[in-house]
Amino acid sequence: MGLQYMGINILWLNKREVEELVNINDVLPAVEIAFREHGLDRVQMPPKLYLDFKAHNGDLRVMPGYLERSDIAGVKLVNVHPDNPKRGLPTVMALMVLNSSETGAPLAVMDATTLTDLRTGAAGAVAAKYLSREDSKVVGMIGLGRQARTQLKAIASVRNIELVKIFDTSSDSVDVFKADMEPKIGVEIIKEPNVHEVCDCDILVTTTPVRTPLVKAEWIKEGTHINAIGADAVGKEELDPMILKKAKVVVDAVAQASHSGEVNVPISNGIFSVDEIYTELGQVVSGKKPGRESDAEITVFDSTGLAIQDVVTADLIYRRAIERKVGTVLEMF
Repeated sequence: MGLQYMGINILWLNKREVEELVNINDVLPAVEIAFREHGLDRVQMPPKLYLDFKAHNGDLRVMPGYLERSDIAGVKLVNVHPDNPKRGLPTVMALMVLNSSETGAPLAVMDATTLTDLRTGAAGAVAAKYLSREDSKVVGMIGLGRQARTQLKAIASVRNIELVKIFDTSSDSVDVFKADMEPKIGVEIIKEPNVHEVCDCDILVTTTPVRTPLVKAEWIKEGTHINAIGADAVGKEELDPMILKKAKVVVDAVAQASHSGEVNVPISNGIFSVDEIYTELGQVVSGKKPGRESDAEITVFDSTGLAIQDVVTADLIYRRAIERKVGTVLEMF
């Protein structure tokens, strides 16, 4: 007699449903917990794997993660194709599978494009909470795509922001961002004509896909905190390496950042070394290492995006969906 299987049902959640279930303020505490668990060595998370589509100026990434204490696991599949907006598609698109750790069965499959925006914005806010000066009031933003919006919303939830300075190579993006975000954040947003003027701030956020540094060391004043978000693949680099040499550099994960984060190019060129990385953000959140230790320090958070951030966010979305009876049940077998 053959093996007898129970039926497996999967919850499917589309982009609209995900957006209705959670916002940045919901996701932020979940992501902070993920960093804490990482710092306490209670997660399993291999560095993300890449398929490099050089002929198409894009890549595909696989990101598995498991939080042992919460007993939740999953895998995200995500692409980054900078030319996609010309095709009418998002630069980043993602799919998330949330799995039962008990049986391995998939519990939910969901659009993870919004999830990625939210958890990355939340990571920036966690970094700002522990690494920026508590009296930070001015945010500078270089690059004004989707991620810039969630970064700003999240940072505004942990710091009393009074002014935002913005720059993008697209004047249309600048105008749209100001019109969209000024009423949502409730503070003045100033359009700056040059990158160096944006850098005169307390918290600087860079969210560009460039491979030649945009931000020079001489533009960064004492006490500045930088969220370096854009460099998330081999060869990408937004900051003058000399900024890293004089800053306290905190990464989300050393193995991943040294391969594909802001530090990857300076390390490969011998300008910066892994030993010069101060610590991982989880070590700071868990209390193992201090964060900012003086108002004069320059701090840099090198964000590459961790699978555990995706898993905790997906679990939150899944539980909300079950509670509110949202989504479509699909039969697997």
